[in-house]
Amino acid sequence: MKRYILLLVCCFFFEIIMCQTKFTKKENGFPMTMLTELKCSSVKDQYQSGTCWSFSTASFFESEILRINKKNIDLSEMFVVRKIYELKATNYIRMLGKTNFSAGGEASDVLKSIREFGLVPQSAYTGNMEVDMKPRHNEMDNVLTAMVNAAIKLSNGKLSVDFKKAYNNVLDAYLGICPDSFNYEGKNYTPKSFSESTGLIPSDYVAITSFTHHPFYQKFILEVPDNWSNEMYYNVPLNEMEQIVDNALEKGYSVSWSSDVSEKGFSFKDGLAIIPEKDIDKMKKEEKDTLFSQPVIQKLIDQETRQIAFDNLSTQDDHAMHIVGSAKDPLGQKYYVVKNSWGEERNDLGGYFFVSASYFRYKTTSILLHKNAISKSIAEKLAIK
Repeated sequence: MKRYILLLVCCFFFEIIMCQTKFTKKENGFPMTMLTELKCSSVKDQYQSGTCWSFSTASFFESEILRINKKNIDLSEMFVVRKIYELKATNYIRMLGKTNFSAGGEASDVLKSIREFGLVPQSAYTGNMEVDMKPRHNEMDNVLTAMVNAAIKLSNGKLSVDFKKAYNNVLDAYLGICPDSFNYEGKNYTPKSFSESTGLIPSDYVAITSFTHHPFYQKFILEVPDNWSNEMYYNVPLNEMEQIVDNALEKGYSVSWSSDVSEKGFSFKDGLAIIPEKDIDKMKKEEKDTLFSQPVIQKLIDQETRQIAFDNLSTQDDHAMHIVGSAKDPLGQKYYVVKNSWGEERNDLGGYFFVSASYFRYKTTSILLHKNAISKSIAEKLAIK
């Protein structure tokens, strides 16, 4: 049955809001026809923090838990942030500051945290957020950065034995002490045992990208600043990366998505991310005025165009999100339905938006998904079992 853009209808289940993406025609917009729509948790707000990678991947794993064992669990994004900040400091100091240390990260960081530390629900670790439950990390980020830089500068070849304790005390002050155990729905868990209870198996998830400066069907370290831990990504041709997402959605698997959102065709307020066939800078005023209210022909993006944008640095890994469905516009062009982590109030779609296939092909830096969501033919090329 066709559904059109106006608003999201969410249904309440237990601890978190699970929503089936249902849209009607958006005021001052144009109708979208839904093709696939998957259940997902409620939209969260990363607010004044650079932790989209944790919010988006937590959302992805909440959908995975729902898919695997029908449990509705609100995962703690800040538990992962806290644990990854510990690992980042160790790595940064060992590298004498010759690597990235920032609030940013990758979806693979959440997998790393699950493998090494486990998971906890939001109720067990909120991250010492303010009364409105929104994270404000600017001060913390600056304090932590100053600490690791001072540790390197003043170490004289030998790191102080007090540094790790001092660093963790700062994390405790800003985010809270991580629980060794906690009670959830009448049972006692450790982070490890809770993670195991969700049904998630970290080795079942793979990270994929598409660039020509490395061989296809092999793994390589993706050269983006937020890949501070040098995680390996499978490399596939662009058409196959798109096919992987389409196949996943059709089979009921959502996708963690990392992308550049700095293009002029990206307008979260208008609920669209597009790459028009005509260069926006060359459009007349009247064309720009209707750019997000009328469907336009999208530019055909090939592998070369994508690679040029990555090589000339116009494509950066500046945001992570969660793909939860697909749709088509009145011209028959495909879009992906994306759940963002900027709250529900910043657009008319309750925090969701539509990304054209052209935008996806042009600006995607990587995706993360369950290995069973990949078609057999592509999985064989990648030697994924």
